[in-house]
This record gives sequence, C-alpha cells and structure tokens, in this order.
Amino acid sequence: MAVANTIPQGASSTRRKPVLVFEEIMRFAYDTFCSNKVRFALTALGMVIGTASLILVVTIGLTGKQYILGQIQAIGANMVYAYYEGGSSGSVSTVPQDLLTVDDLRSVREQVPGISYASPMVELHDRISVGGGKERDILVLGVSYEYYFVRNLIVVSGRFFDEEDTASRTKVVITTDKFAKKVFGSTEAAVGKQIKLSGLPFTIIGTFRERVETFGQSEIAEDTLLIPYTVARFFTGTDYVKQIFFSMADSSDVERGSEQIRRVIQSRHRPESVYHVENLTQLLDVAAKTANALTAVLLLVAAVTLIVSGVGIMNIMLATVSSRIREIGVRKAVGATNREIKYQFMAEAMFISISGGIIGIIIGLALPFSVRFLTSFRIPISGLSAIIAIIVSTLVGVLFGTVPATRAAQLDPVESLRWE
Repeated sequence: MAVANTIPQGASSTRRKPVLVFEEIMRFAYDTFCSNKVRFALTALGMVIGTASLILVVTIGLTGKQYILGQIQAIGANMVYAYYEGGSSGSVSTVPQDLLTVDDLRSVREQVPGISYASPMVELHDRISVGGGKERDILVLGVSYEYYFVRNLIVVSGRFFDEEDTASRTKVVITTDKFAKKVFGSTEAAVGKQIKLSGLPFTIIGTFRERVETFGQSEIAEDTLLIPYTVARFFTGTDYVKQIFFSMADSSDVERGSEQIRRVIQSRHRPESVYHVENLTQLLDVAAKTANALTAVLLLVAAVTLIVSGVGIMNIMLATVSSRIREIGVRKAVGATNREIKYQFMAEAMFISISGGIIGIIIGLALPFSVRFLTSFRIPISGLSAIIAIIVSTLVGVLFGTVPATRAAQLDPVESLRWE
C-alpha cells in the first residue's frame, strides 16, 4: 500500500501518520472492479437502466408536450375571437340585442396594433338536395378571404375565394372535404359543381379541412360550407355578425391584443352588454401543465428504478465488506485510518454508480439522436436531463455506499486479522 510519508526539508523530524492519497483510493477501487468484473457489471446494470430511463422519460415527455402544443397551435395559436354573450345579469330581458357588427371589426383594426388578419363570421342554416330525392342539413358560414389565414385551414382541392371574389360578391362556395366526399364522391369531383343555397346557384371552387381534427368542437362542423361574407349579407340583410376572428402577428401579443380588442368593442356598445374575447393561450397553458405533470409522474417511476439500483449497490458492497474483512484488518494494521477505509469503499460504490450512469446516459441519448438522424422526426433532446442523471447517479453512489463503507471502517483490526 502506497502512503505519503515524505518529510519536507526543514520540517520536524516527528514521523507523520501515513495518509492514503486520492490516487491510491481510486486505484484500489479500479483493481477491485477488475477482479470482480461480472459482479460489478451486473450491479451497475441497474444504474444503466435507471439513468437511461430517466433520460428517455424526459424525452418522451418533451415529445408529447411538443405534439400536444403543435396540435393546438395548428388551430391558430395567434387567433383571437370575439362574440356577444348578451346583457348583464341585472339588465332587463326586453332590451334588444347588441350584436357585433362589421364596424366593430374595422374599429378594432384601426385602434389595436399588431393584427395581421381579421374576418367576420355570419352563421346560416339551410337544406340542400343531394340527389335521389334526399336533402341534407348544412351549416353555411359567411366569412372573408382572411378567414383562411386566421384559422390556418388547408385547401384540399381547388382554391379558396380571394379578395376579388369578396368585393365582387361572386356566388362561390368552399365545402369541407368530408361533405364533398359524401355528396360528390371525392374532393376533386366536387370542384366546379353547382349547389343551390336558398334557391340561388353557387359554384364550388374548392374544398378544405381544418389542420387539426376538432371533432365538431369548433365553429366548423362536418357539413359546413363557406361563402364570402359580402354574399352572406344578402341573406341576413344586416351588418350583424355572430363572431369576429383576429390573428395577431406575434404570439406574444395575444394576451395584450385580446384585452385591447375587448375594450374597443365594449366602448362601442351599451355598458350592460357582455362580450367575450378569447384565445387559445389558456388552453396552451393547460396542455403544457398537463404534459409536465405526466412527465413528473414518469420521472418518479424512473426514480424508483434508481432507488432499486442503489439498494443493489448497497447489498453488493455489504457482501464485499464481508468477503474482505481480513484485507481490511491488514490495511488497518499497517496504518490505514477509519476515514481512509471508508473513502476506499465509498469510492468503489461511486465507481459502480457513476460508470453505470455514464453508460445509461449514452444509451438514453443515443436513441433519440438515432431517431433524429434516421427519420424526419425532430424529437426534442434535453441536455439538462443528462446532467441531472449524472448528478443523481453520483448521489445514489454516495447515499447507498455510505452504510457499507461505514461498516468496513468500524471493523476492529485485531478481530479482522483473526477472521477466516
């Protein structure tokens, strides 16, 4: 056993107590590992699985969060919509409705900065003939051409109506892809066909679908037709609209813009009228919190794996202490202190946990990196999870290596030398 026993020049000639240096402690730990490779490898396997699981759990959680937020944002992350709720609770029920108008939309665009697109929406209901003497109930929405950008729609076939169609009041219609398939057999076959709305012929110029399936929870139903708002006014005969949609240029302006839109609209109507201005920010927050909660639960499961691995390390180190009692006695007899013995066995426990942790981190990061390199999926990778994993594996080695190391340090050297 190598000890630091050099007496500096000019120092007292009194003999110093031998001290086991750090390099020797690590060498002893490595030699012990080399002499028991299989046993230590199987013990470290638990740490490999635990740390790899921790990183993969974080990756899965981030991927799920990214997917959920992406689905919500596809509806229109920057979208703000306003609608009339009615009179206040204390208002007289005979007071006439104070509905939104197109002038409200114009005023908001003039007074609220940062709005990139805006569209009114008028809701109509009709029945159309689908052949064979059958009729079908449909929902007709009168919107502007900017509605396409606000709602982030996908044109499946044909085209969406444009500013010229709106200005010239052209009788054109856009149908949902599901409606086109049911009535005309396919989305391509629907383009160019004519249908009658309230007795007037309209030409189908395109089909569309929402970027994310909302299962009828949005204003767009399965059998929905879109027509220019200027044409829809012919049926309503007023400037009243059911909803007004806005799209902010920057998602960071959604909260501010929503409040400003509400104030502008409220200032143009009676004080007792109630208007709601909403956006998807709250839904995004809820989705993010839900994803984080699920990730936390999965992390707890991974933590259990690490704890089980730590118990395995403690058990194997206790067995190691029992099998090396005579060796401990010899080292104490030649001057090794209790602290040095304790550090030696703790170093062995940490060697197992950290080496297993490093291998687990490599495996945990290799899988998502492989997916990114071999496929088009951009799976998020958290470098912080790797740092946390190596810290946790180190702590596991310290915590679960303390008991065996303490037991080894407290052994009586005389009894240890007599151990058979």
